[in-house]
Amino acid sequence: MQLLYTVLLILSFVVKSRGKIQTIFVFGDSTVDSGNNNFLHTVVKANFKPYGQDFPGKVATGRFSNGKLITDYTAQYLGIKELVPPYLDPNLTIEDYKTGVCFASAGNGFDPLTSDIFAGVIPMAKQLDYFKEYKQKMESAIGKSQTDILIKNAAVVLSGATNDFVENYFFLPLRNLTYSVSEYQNFILQKENDFIQALLDMGIRNILVNGIPSFGCLPAAITFESGSLISDSRKCLEWMSTIARNYNSLLQAKITAFRNGGANVVYVDIYNSFDDIIQRPQYYGINVLDRGCCGTGTFELALLCNQLSSLCSDASKYVFWDSVHPTQTVYYNIFQALIPTFNLFASNFINT
Repeated sequence: MQLLYTVLLILSFVVKSRGKIQTIFVFGDSTVDSGNNNFLHTVVKANFKPYGQDFPGKVATGRFSNGKLITDYTAQYLGIKELVPPYLDPNLTIEDYKTGVCFASAGNGFDPLTSDIFAGVIPMAKQLDYFKEYKQKMESAIGKSQTDILIKNAAVVLSGATNDFVENYFFLPLRNLTYSVSEYQNFILQKENDFIQALLDMGIRNILVNGIPSFGCLPAAITFESGSLISDSRKCLEWMSTIARNYNSLLQAKITAFRNGGANVVYVDIYNSFDDIIQRPQYYGINVLDRGCCGTGTFELALLCNQLSSLCSDASKYVFWDSVHPTQTVYYNIFQALIPTFNLFASNFINT
């Protein structure tokens, strides 16, 4: 009886804590871009079929998946809104702004050179500029004091660095010509650290920082490194995933320093949540790991995954939608695994 009372008390506290969070802002790459690239002159887009085939209304919103992203589930769970809209959508209202927007852009990274690979995407520095612009718009609409309160009561999700390693370091002979792996890890880590500090300097107090996934399991990475399209020889590249794990360990140390400084900065363990699905696919009802649902699933991405592409019969049986991005099913299962992290984040929420 005492245990039940304690559990109910904790749950009540968590629900009340979640209710304190009124706004969400999202920064990063294609894992969290809800459609900003729709409004840019870039080939890195997903606002056409078959993307979005399992999204409400079967709309291709620009999300790089067949449905919702983790940030959509997170915003709903925290009691903010059902979907996080892209900041560049010209149809947004002040009421939309009040509950938060997404500044993320597919194809970018913390390394400024990464966003140059795909011309036209929004670099991380420009995302900060858009956030400053957002603040100015809100100050004009509701006043500076109310805007300051809104910012303090906001949750931020930051998701990046995967493109830096996959595109910039491994796929193209760019940074690997001048940096060792460990040097590049530290370079990106400092860039991510500076981005977090910039958010704190602009009044943000509560940040969820996503670790990077086991990118050695991306179908595109397997194809690029192995050159094989044959299922029996398509296995996760452990040496690449080890680099992701090492980076995440370094990132957690940086986040601890921010927490010790008084900010509610929480590490989100994407790696192990995703890896559990890779290691135990049957538990999640999944049976295809080495390729995406769209086309051959080994290289298709963005424009190469289109209305002319063949599709699997059931995307929920696949880890990946295209050759890089997970299906809605996987995003939802990762979100479910991360609920304890979101509860911790909410219980530590700073709004003063």
